[in-house]
Amino acid sequence: MMFHTAASLLAASPMDSIVKFFTKGGWFMIPLALCSFVALTIVLLRIFALRRESVLPRVVENEIERFQPGGSAEQLARLVGDDPTPLSALTRVALGHLRVSRAENTEAVQTSARREIMRLEGGLSVLELIVGISPLLGLLGAISGLVNVFSGLGGGKNTADTAGVAVGIAEALNTTIFGLAIAIPTLIAYTYFTKRVEVMSVEMESLMADLLSKCYYQRPARGNAPAAGGAAEAVGPVPVTPGYAPQARRISAAPVSQPIMEPGTDLG
Repeated sequence: MMFHTAASLLAASPMDSIVKFFTKGGWFMIPLALCSFVALTIVLLRIFALRRESVLPRVVENEIERFQPGGSAEQLARLVGDDPTPLSALTRVALGHLRVSRAENTEAVQTSARREIMRLEGGLSVLELIVGISPLLGLLGAISGLVNVFSGLGGGKNTADTAGVAVGIAEALNTTIFGLAIAIPTLIAYTYFTKRVEVMSVEMESLMADLLSKCYYQRPARGNAPAAGGAAEAVGPVPVTPGYAPQARRISAAPVSQPIMEPGTDLG
């Protein structure tokens, strides 16, 4: 019986400590606990969303690397047809705009890439907000605790003053500790996820540039052929009209065929 009582006390002591910690922290522990819950939820969601296979599937990446310049993209189009990953979405956009010029296709891919990156960064702005407001809430709780400390002073009884000081200091320290305990891990997670999104966006940009180079391999730029033809016509030889050369010869031969006047001929 005694051992059972001791074991139950040991088992209940951590929970009691947590309850006392939150109770002594005051009302500011409620928004801090809400920030902690939101931050933990976003971190778990980003861990699953930013896995490499969820962003850059290996099979699609290998198919883009194996794609031959100027070859058929039917197999690649079938592979990315129903894949919801960002790399597959960009590949569908690139393959769907092959009839337009390369510049227009690149612009379409860049627009879709910005949309996909915004999806990858979903929730990171909330993490950044929690990093900023958690220490501030802890500081606000500390100030509130100090206000309780100073408001408790000045009473007639020393025991009442001592109890008020203890409660105020506990509230100040608990909210400050909890606010920093939320902000520090959240800042680490935010920095890690931001860097991961940046690295993946660079890899997607490199793969899309490689795919577009292969798709437009040895394809003339749109609008260049008429300009080249016009330049060729401008500098080309002028056609000679039939009969032009003989007429020129007759004109040049006319003075030679005129009769020569004899000396002494009267011009009047």
